[in-house]
Amino acid sequence: MTQDYVLAIDQGTSGTKALVFDKRGKRIAKGTALLQTRYFNDGWVEQDPEEIWQNVLKAVNACLEDLITQGYSSSQIKSIGISNQRETFVVWDDTEKPLHNAIVWQCKRSIGVCQELKKQGLEAQVIEKTGLLLDPYFSGTKLIWLVQQQPKVKTALENGNLHFGTIDSWLLFKMTDGAVHACDHTNASRTLLFNLKDCSWDQELVSNFGLSGIQLPKVYPSSHEYGYTDLNGLLPAMLPITALVGDSQAAAFGEGCFEPGMAKVTMGTGCSVMMNIGSEPVISEYGMVTTVAWSRGNEVSYGLEGVIVSCGSTLEWLKNSLGLFVDPAETASMATAVADNGGVYLIPAFSGLGSPYWQMNRKASIHGLDFGSSKEHLVRAALESIAYQIKDVVETMMKDAGKSFQGLKADGGISTNEFLVQFLSDLLEGIVETIGMPDVSALGAAYLSGLESGVYQSLEAIKSFSVASKSYSPGSNSKQCLSNYQQWRHWISTC
Repeated sequence: MTQDYVLAIDQGTSGTKALVFDKRGKRIAKGTALLQTRYFNDGWVEQDPEEIWQNVLKAVNACLEDLITQGYSSSQIKSIGISNQRETFVVWDDTEKPLHNAIVWQCKRSIGVCQELKKQGLEAQVIEKTGLLLDPYFSGTKLIWLVQQQPKVKTALENGNLHFGTIDSWLLFKMTDGAVHACDHTNASRTLLFNLKDCSWDQELVSNFGLSGIQLPKVYPSSHEYGYTDLNGLLPAMLPITALVGDSQAAAFGEGCFEPGMAKVTMGTGCSVMMNIGSEPVISEYGMVTTVAWSRGNEVSYGLEGVIVSCGSTLEWLKNSLGLFVDPAETASMATAVADNGGVYLIPAFSGLGSPYWQMNRKASIHGLDFGSSKEHLVRAALESIAYQIKDVVETMMKDAGKSFQGLKADGGISTNEFLVQFLSDLLEGIVETIGMPDVSALGAAYLSGLESGVYQSLEAIKSFSVASKSYSPGSNSKQCLSNYQQWRHWISTC
């Protein structure tokens, strides 16, 4: 009997992963490719759209080579699912060529735009319609900046041929040789242009933002047949692309957060804490954002999300700029090499602070250094800062949801850091469970794709899959963690 597989492409900020999953959700092949990101001193962050596309092809090629090496055939792949870095976007014109580098979600160039829109009294309308805040983190204000500052972008808009797309849309456009301009509900819900209740582009906001005439992608459910591709000849035949989904939402789906109240944290370059809140959007009163968690057919599931801007990027800064270690895997042993943080605290506002503070102008800072401080103390402070930010978000999210903490599922590359996950469990005074694999965003994209293509029969079937996991319970260190957390709150509030 021929086995059917799903190819999942997870296009992230630091690179692309391509994986093949079988009908039980087991990974059988993988390929990766690193992606260059351009950071500028003024807080601007960009990537080359064509490099992103080539990066995807490189990762897929490596994955298919791995697949063949293990004795499988690419002809057994039935469909393709894509998860992607969410708020990053590309603009192009009728020539199908990008008009500018991709503007990355971390970029802060639109701080002034946000301030001007707030002066115009638009923030309340934005929150009510989109569930988001006026912050550079989200795509819309940086799109406004491009139109205002780049003449060829403005001209394309005036001529009615300015095409906008988040990375899922850009990849779909490239995969289908320009035939399909579309995106899914989850990615659309990160743009500041999407009405959560109507699940459609909000033309009033488009007009208020000065973007009338822009060519926005058609919006479909996350699980949907979008088009066909052979990935520039890498595949032996044209295959259907049957899922598009933002990477954090994909992780929630891969973790099995199908029911209201279920929550997960994804720790990658940034960090996302997301709770399924069911079939109706709830607007946060405490600095969370509301988003589409996933959609299939006529079913839309919403989520409350806490957005943490700097997570793995903090460790990358310690590695690349300060040279404190070679491999981030070293950080767990470095953190445990000292008895505590030595009074050192790192506020990782390298691109401002996200939920629940939303301080876009804030800069990173280090507190409590003395001559007894070592690189191990600084590394530990960096890891602790990730847990402290998650604690900030979880406490706030529970206020919005009116619930008590019931545990958290953790995924992403940094979830393999046992010091961090144990510290997080101690700090939250609850169970934190890791799925046992760092590629859960790709798994979520595979599930959504396979549900559409028939590789997976139902959500109930997916729930039955056996997934290795590890649980962390609060230990004797909880009291000290909570004491340190109060000092963290002091530095957050006074600087």
